[in-house]
Amino acid sequence: MRVLTRFWRELGGDPGRLIDLPAPPVVPLPSRLSTGDLAWASVAAAALASGRAAADLTALDPVRIALSYRSDRMLRIDGAAPSVWSPYSGFWVTSDGWIRTHGNYPHHAAAMRAALQLTDTAVSRDISAALASIGSREACTRISGAGGLAVEVADERPQFDAALREHPIVEIQHTEGAPARVLRHSPGDRPLEGVRVLDLTRVIAGPVCTRTFALLGADVLRIDPPHLPEPEWQHLDTGHGKRSALLDARSDRFRELLSGADVVVLGYHPSALARLGLAPDALAAEHPGTIVLDLSAWGAEQPARRGFDSLVQAESGIAVIESADAGRPGALPAQALDHSAGYLLAASAMILLERRRLHGGSWRASTSLRRIAAELLGMPRRQEPGSDADIDTTAHAARFTVAGRQILTTRPVLPWFEFEAPRPWSGDQPRW
Repeated sequence: MRVLTRFWRELGGDPGRLIDLPAPPVVPLPSRLSTGDLAWASVAAAALASGRAAADLTALDPVRIALSYRSDRMLRIDGAAPSVWSPYSGFWVTSDGWIRTHGNYPHHAAAMRAALQLTDTAVSRDISAALASIGSREACTRISGAGGLAVEVADERPQFDAALREHPIVEIQHTEGAPARVLRHSPGDRPLEGVRVLDLTRVIAGPVCTRTFALLGADVLRIDPPHLPEPEWQHLDTGHGKRSALLDARSDRFRELLSGADVVVLGYHPSALARLGLAPDALAAEHPGTIVLDLSAWGAEQPARRGFDSLVQAESGIAVIESADAGRPGALPAQALDHSAGYLLAASAMILLERRRLHGGSWRASTSLRRIAAELLGMPRRQEPGSDADIDTTAHAARFTVAGRQILTTRPVLPWFEFEAPRPWSGDQPRW
């Protein structure tokens, strides 16, 4: 409860909404760190921001939250579980320690092969052999230098994490100059009907945020660059209720979309956004009144650095803490940094939409996976992670037909609403 109270205060929510908060339930995400408590507080913040009363939080199902945080494991496409991890993603032993790599996207896998001088047919044993003879730092330098993604598995840094926690979980900035703005369209039964959201994100955190907007009635348009395909399973896992189109961010049409958006969600690393003229400050100057949500892996202090949840877990010390045997690194039971960042950003946007209606101005909300990791590392711990419960998923499954494919996903964590089906990735036109 204390975590939710602090999150809500830092987001700028009305403190009167916290009266009669229920005690948080046990969310079955077994780990040494308080993964379940973080998950409940993040989802509860989004529920409160959507207009639910504190007493309504008793309807949040802890099993549903756990399944949603692990939705990639529940996903079925035509009855089959997709392969969600590439052979190039994982922990690897080096000559002096461990590294974690991420190669789910083909261009990242190709960069890793180039760095390690491997052929296109390389398999896990080839990667293991190449890495066993070099040190962790050298391996990461080589892979990163080639355009791939790798970090050293490291111990936690308590002082560094404490310094991060001195900042709000989501930082809010206000720029004056834009008048108060009512929505372009009349709101309907769902709280975000009439809100236009431009989704410029990939890989769980941003898509979870914008999936929440779509669940609550917003018109969400996801735009991807034409040269960067998205894995099918990844989009189907988090694409519910959104439209999806391809468009060059340098085009006039893209600028028209920006001018029509109430909320713009950014998920690419800061230096890439700056090159495209999409830095949050630039968007506020060019499109006054816009609410910009800014998500990165490592934070504004490392603007050129790319990353994913698994890499942040490895470098922040989480992988060492969650090791099952004090040897091989471990992991959280879910991509919890991603999911929590998504729900907290969604909560911040709903609060900021109301501030914009009352006071005008442009607003920015930003967080990073590394900041979420610092939060988790500062929460209570347990000696042993516990074990996975045998959960009946029947009541928590949603079924859709998407382009002739039969899709099974988790139902939403906000139980007052139901998902609309994901649409095929890139199948829509780039227009409001």
